[in-house]
Amino acid sequence: MRWIYLSPHFDDGVLSCGGLIFEQTRQGIPVEIWTIFAGDPPAGSLSPMARRIHLVWGTGSAAETVTLRRAEDRQAAARVGAQVWHGEWSDCIYRRAPAGALMYTTGVFTPWNPLERDLPLRIAAALESRLEPDDVLVCPLAIGGHVDHLLTRLAVERLQRPCRYYADVPYVLNRPQSLFPVTLGLKSEFHAVSGEGLRAWTEAIAAHRSQIRMLFRTERRMRQAIARYWQRAHGLFLWTD
Repeated sequence: MRWIYLSPHFDDGVLSCGGLIFEQTRQGIPVEIWTIFAGDPPAGSLSPMARRIHLVWGTGSAAETVTLRRAEDRQAAARVGAQVWHGEWSDCIYRRAPAGALMYTTGVFTPWNPLERDLPLRIAAALESRLEPDDVLVCPLAIGGHVDHLLTRLAVERLQRPCRYYADVPYVLNRPQSLFPVTLGLKSEFHAVSGEGLRAWTEAIAAHRSQIRMLFRTERRMRQAIARYWQRAHGLFLWTD
């Protein structure tokens, strides 16, 4: 029985569930992190928004950025004992319409572009081709409303398979009140995470070096924020229907 964590971007799986993933792999449970929007960026100039994001990340071109983030992802997954798979779709800041125009140029916390209405079905088909009958799926609640998180959840739900949901870090840290509305009617499931698991969790997040400044400002603040989150229950919750 594999546990498959669906991660919209390279960092979401370990950000949200790194401690649990470590505990599972330490027990001999096979765990894989499948990053959906991990594909090569299409050719073309970046939007001003994407250029600003790259500036914060401290990265170069779109191709160089994706190559770097894939390497960070492999390192992060190794720190919690997980395997990785990278999907073919690019991050929303790079995606283009068939005619070539960028689809997301002013923000990422937005409904999906109507030109992508069939994208959840295409992602679901790709996932279905890789899944085994006994696989356990864990997908983001899409707290925060990032378009790629929303599309990931929609794709997983198109599979019509049992699924667990995780709270999206750092969005749940920044707005904890947003958790209640999206989990109303769901059943919570507690998973303990040890102190060793916490250390592995923060080490895995630290492997995503390009993302620390945007998400937490400094690595020290990241470690403090994750520790506070863990201290609430010395573990984390997943939710099921």
